[in-house]
Amino acid sequence: MAKQNTKQGDERLENVEEALSKTELWIENNQKTLWIILIALLVVAFAIYGITNYKKTRNETAKNLSFPQEINFEQEATKAIDFASYYMENENYATALNGDGEKPGFLDIVSDYGSTKAGKLAAYYAGLCYLKQGNYNEAIDYLKKYTNDDQVLSALALGLIGDCYLELGDQQSAVSSYEKASKKNPNEFNTPMLLSKLGLTYEIMGNNAKALETYKTLKKDYPMSNEAFEISKNIAYLEEKMK
Repeated sequence: MAKQNTKQGDERLENVEEALSKTELWIENNQKTLWIILIALLVVAFAIYGITNYKKTRNETAKNLSFPQEINFEQEATKAIDFASYYMENENYATALNGDGEKPGFLDIVSDYGSTKAGKLAAYYAGLCYLKQGNYNEAIDYLKKYTNDDQVLSALALGLIGDCYLELGDQQSAVSSYEKASKKNPNEFNTPMLLSKLGLTYEIMGNNAKALETYKTLKKDYPMSNEAFEISKNIAYLEEKMK
């Protein structure tokens, strides 16, 4: 009976090892595809959050201003950004940036209303549009202009800057941006995504030790996140690879 149990245990162990090997091989062969899919999903998530957050708060802005002229100025910026946002949501990024000849786009809003909250948000949206167009240097310039006190959007802006640096091949600057973003107002919504991107960048750089450390931090601090569940495969792969 003991021999039979031992044999069954060995067979289970062999099955586990075989499954792990197949998982590692699949991850290794599809890392580039996984990375592209993750970036695309995160950019969409960032855009959806930004638009939703803005629409919730835009009507409160005027109430908090002291002077009528400031209220009018903010309201003008709000109307302008509503128009440009429509084109961004419909993936017409050129019109969202430059306007349609009658109404302004994000670039004009930043120029004309840059001191307002809506004007600063327009810089964030302009950066996102440039990123979607593949104009990464321009995207970085405008994302850096986003200076609103919204802690979540500020972290997302830093994360998008990291995406741009990564696309430009500047992996070290990408790491720096992701690290800053992940430490800015840690929360369940965007921090797991940012840590996942940070770990993936370390993997691309060949720094498996830092990648593994980042993945374990993600799994420990945000165990209920979707990223934590998915990252278990990466942890198993790296632990096996680093033996």
